[in-house]
Amino acid sequence: MTQLSIAQTRHAAGTWSGDAARAALSYEDRFFRRKKLTVEDGWSFVADFETTLSLDHGDALELSDGRLVEIIAAPEALLAVTGDDLPRLAWHIGNRHTPCQIEGTRLLIQDDPVIAHMLSHLGAVTTPVTEPFTPEGGAYGHGRTHSHDHGHTAHDHAH
Repeated sequence: MTQLSIAQTRHAAGTWSGDAARAALSYEDRFFRRKKLTVEDGWSFVADFETTLSLDHGDALELSDGRLVEIIAAPEALLAVTGDDLPRLAWHIGNRHTPCQIEGTRLLIQDDPVIAHMLSHLGAVTTPVTEPFTPEGGAYGHGRTHSHDHGHTAHDHAH
């Protein structure tokens, strides 16, 4: 049995260069601590980190043998959100801590019927699409918006 290479080093998008294999992962699959990943060429490796991390489109993992694997946002089921008052719609999406990709003429969110229903009541049009998903990071650092740790603040914020 061939031993799998191990990735324990992450390089942020824009900080690495050179040839790299590619692994396409959904938004949810880009959040892990330890996982077996398969690149587009069909070979696999294990990514094993001390803490859970959130990978962004364009990040690279460095394997124990020096090879690089670029992480690509895989196409997934999303909703394209449009409407006359896009900033207001974005506010309501953010108020629910829903990951959101912000573009000039539309917002992209994961396909969630409850959020879609709320948005339709606010005048939005939601259209199912299948595209890569690269939502904005949270205001308290890049990464996941559902991690609601504001750090050391003076206010009490309960849900």
